[in-house]
Amino acid sequence: MVATVHIDVVSAEESIFSGEAEFIAAPAQMGEVGIYPHHAPMITSIKPGALRIKLADKNEEQLIYISGGILEVQPGVVTVLADTAIRGHDLDEAQANAAKKAAEEAMKNRSSDVDYAKAQAELAEAIAQIQAIQKLRQKH
Repeated sequence: MVATVHIDVVSAEESIFSGEAEFIAAPAQMGEVGIYPHHAPMITSIKPGALRIKLADKNEEQLIYISGGILEVQPGVVTVLADTAIRGHDLDEAQANAAKKAAEEAMKNRSSDVDYAKAQAELAEAIAQIQAIQKLRQKH
């Protein structure tokens, strides 16, 4: 039997995932962080990107897009509190590409610094979703 850690992924709307994992990779603010069972306790902010969960005793990975939030590692349990979380198979590439294009247009036609900052954030989120979709495709 392989050592595992329990992980809970929740967003403001719902619980997205709860289960046992052999390994977790998360897009932390300063770079991707990998978590194995018995990882030292920590808390960090996460940026938009793909949360990868290697399921216990299975050859598959669960991919969840997260738009940012907090990652907490405690003995035996990892909690991801995401602003928004979408299961990989629920991501819509056409919608993500449309959001990316709209954000790029908003950045070109900005009327204030606030509009530009919002457009930058929307662009980063759309790009992260597209990258998550591409990672999911590579596995299949």
